[in-house]
Amino acid sequence: MAARFATPRAGGMAALAALIALLPLGLRNDYFYDVAILVGLNAIVCVGLNLLVGYAGQISLGHAGFFGIGAYGSAILATRYGWPPLAAMLAATLAAAAIAFAVGRPILRLRGHYLAMATLALGVIVYMVISTEDRFTGGPDGMTVAPLAIGGWALRDPRLWYWVVGALLLAAVWFALNLIDSPTGRALRALHGSEVAAEVVGVDATRHKVMVFVVSAVYASIAGSLNAHFSGFITPAKVTFLHSIELVTMVVFGGMASTFGAVVGAAALTTLPQVLTPLKDYEMMVLGAVMMGTMIFMPRGVVPSLQALLTRRRDAAAAAAAPAPRPGDGQ
Repeated sequence: MAARFATPRAGGMAALAALIALLPLGLRNDYFYDVAILVGLNAIVCVGLNLLVGYAGQISLGHAGFFGIGAYGSAILATRYGWPPLAAMLAATLAAAAIAFAVGRPILRLRGHYLAMATLALGVIVYMVISTEDRFTGGPDGMTVAPLAIGGWALRDPRLWYWVVGALLLAAVWFALNLIDSPTGRALRALHGSEVAAEVVGVDATRHKVMVFVVSAVYASIAGSLNAHFSGFITPAKVTFLHSIELVTMVVFGGMASTFGAVVGAAALTTLPQVLTPLKDYEMMVLGAVMMGTMIFMPRGVVPSLQALLTRRRDAAAAAAAPAPRPGDGQ
């Protein structure tokens, strides 16, 4: 039984599940539950974004646009047209996937700064549409959102929302880990290493890049829909370029090409502003110093750097425990 949890993947899943199960013991009121739910939603987006940025090596500075498509698509269908919230979420997710597929093929032909600018433009377009179509979205003032209802039962209690988001986060991580370990995941890593070399050995670069772009958009859309129904109110602030940068920063902070790193990065950069609130005018300065220090001393991100440190210490301990060679050995 213990051998099943000896691998980093199985051990990481077990640790994440245990953390989600035990965390409510330390959540004293609804505010702490709200923060924990926000951590889970950001982590879901970052796990999907990490597949695109960390594994496939394709930068996206407009992922908040897919978050907004999910949030506003579900909100408009459920609130203004009376759709069942689950059906509205499904429709919004399919719309985000369709848009990602339609724009992914031309956009992902670009590389480097050109790709970054194209994804940035996509996010700006989504933001402008949401901000100006006030008949449907409420414009800059935002709009109220119907609660998530399952079989006529409305989900309002933050404690229940916590378990829903926790279960979905586990499912998102499990799917990402399985994708990474599949032939598709190996193809994505090959693309990150060298797109030309990957194509030489038979990897269809365009198909794989579009596929992972769609998958990451679906992750963001689902998190956006959940965020809208949980908060009960949505504004264009969640669709801005700044939010896209925050998401990428979470991925880099936790460690690119590390699924659990994406979760850690989302948790750290979501909770730190809450913890630093008593500092008032110095809050952003301290947050910036923490991030800068982390990147200086952990340039690969938190999780990969800690993994490398533990590996070096284990190897050093094993070398120290090994018996010293006797004279004449090897002669």
